[in-house]
Amino acid sequence: MTAPLARTISSLAAVVMTVACTSYYEIPIETPIRPKLDVSAFQRVLVAGFISGGTDDVDGNLETTRLLRSQLRTKSEMRVIDTDVLPLMDVATESRATSDTPPENENTPPGVIREDSDLEPYEHVFADVEYWKRIGEEYQQPLIVTGTVMFAPQARSGIVQRDQEVYDSFGRRRVVPVRTYMERKGFVLKPRFIFIDGRTGTVLHSENFREEILYNANQTSPALSSYFELMDRLIPSFLSTLSSQKIKGTRVLLQ
Repeated sequence: MTAPLARTISSLAAVVMTVACTSYYEIPIETPIRPKLDVSAFQRVLVAGFISGGTDDVDGNLETTRLLRSQLRTKSEMRVIDTDVLPLMDVATESRATSDTPPENENTPPGVIREDSDLEPYEHVFADVEYWKRIGEEYQQPLIVTGTVMFAPQARSGIVQRDQEVYDSFGRRRVVPVRTYMERKGFVLKPRFIFIDGRTGTVLHSENFREEILYNANQTSPALSSYFELMDRLIPSFLSTLSSQKIKGTRVLLQ
């Protein structure tokens, strides 16, 4: 046996012995993620209300305001201000009327929002610095949370893959994927959260989200239940904008 071959075999043997004697340990770790928005200058937060539409079955303005206030009470260090929801649609309509600007979507009756384009005539209210500054002065200059909420029914059809149980001639069970054409219906939720500095009335940050849920055509689900299910998916992302979050995981150590 040559010397190089002998050294190679000896090295492989050492590696095998090392691996055989090695123990593996999984150590739980938490990785902090910094918030997207620095809110250290604010002691209070006002969830002011939203311009909402899509369906009459759910009041997206009221429900979203209640839900975010509830979440911030338990998961934010800022004091949540309890007050009536601001009538943002009325404010936007009045300011547009004084500017003599015609509505952008003449096919939809005033005050009715069914599609994303129906929001456009009202969105200028979020850029009204003087209005938000007045609101900030009234509530001791808090961080203001507002925006738009679209929650609407939707239908979709197409090929869907699902698992199906089959049995062979000996009665043995197995699961096989089956592609079938299905008609499904459900809801889509598209909120836009806007964060405004109550001291200056200017927008600090805005973020858009989209979640949807679909059911089989013969399955029914109340609109409000679907709304809360979709909001549950969005809440962690909303909270990560304002406060640091932790991602849990594991790290493998060798001994």
